[in-house]
Amino acid sequence: MPRTVLVLLLLWPLWPGPARAQPASDLDATYAVYAAGFDTASAQARLALSPAGYRVQFDFRIIGFFSAFISGDMNTAVVGTWAGVTAVPRHLEAAGVWRGDQRHTIIDYQEGQPLIRTLLPPPERERDLVPAALQRNTIDTLSALAAMVRQVAATDRCDAQGRLFDGRRLMEITVSTGGREDLPRSDRSPYYGPTLRCDFSGKLLAGFMHDESIAQQARVRHGSAWFAQVAPNVVPIPIRLTFETRWFSPATAYLAGFGQVAPAASSDAAR
Repeated sequence: MPRTVLVLLLLWPLWPGPARAQPASDLDATYAVYAAGFDTASAQARLALSPAGYRVQFDFRIIGFFSAFISGDMNTAVVGTWAGVTAVPRHLEAAGVWRGDQRHTIIDYQEGQPLIRTLLPPPERERDLVPAALQRNTIDTLSALAAMVRQVAATDRCDAQGRLFDGRRLMEITVSTGGREDLPRSDRSPYYGPTLRCDFSGKLLAGFMHDESIAQQARVRHGSAWFAQVAPNVVPIPIRLTFETRWFSPATAYLAGFGQVAPAASSDAAR
């Protein structure tokens, strides 16, 4: 569930068009995830962008009714730079508990190749390994988020295709612009109104679980995200998302809260 939300909440264009210069600042967004009528998870994303680079932090936790059956939380952060119009991750770290296991991932990046420094528990214990050749020229989901925000702000579009790798799984992602749409009000979020809808699909290519059907794991899953500018002088962010999951379908994430942190509090890596 956490990786599904990371990929389907943050699986955005990997090679954006030229972006307008944005002042360095931190944007905080909190999401409530609902499925089958229940509040199932909470997620908080902090995004710090500058002309030189970016930092993204994402915290995820299973809550409510489903926490009795699926427990877990993950905290992930990445820092990176820009190479022209491309997001270039430098360092990724994730830690938390999932399926009763302590999980810890550290990845550095060198000339397009992810270098796995720490990966606990060992991936071969539960899934097939992703060959190093397939890992090359991939990007993590949080760097993809940073690239997406730049693209939507600059071009008002979200068309792209690329591959995401998190140390265990390799996914192929396709995103297309759905057009302008007036999002109706919901009692689960204070954010609604004019939006840009982006439609996406994702497919697992490698890193399959040993104890699950490969055909089921490789099934293409679809979703949509609605972007809006929620405050003056800030870039558009997703205010609502719907997506398929492996356990229950569909799920919806609602933007529950938004805030800004002064540039002085931003990470040096994002300046």
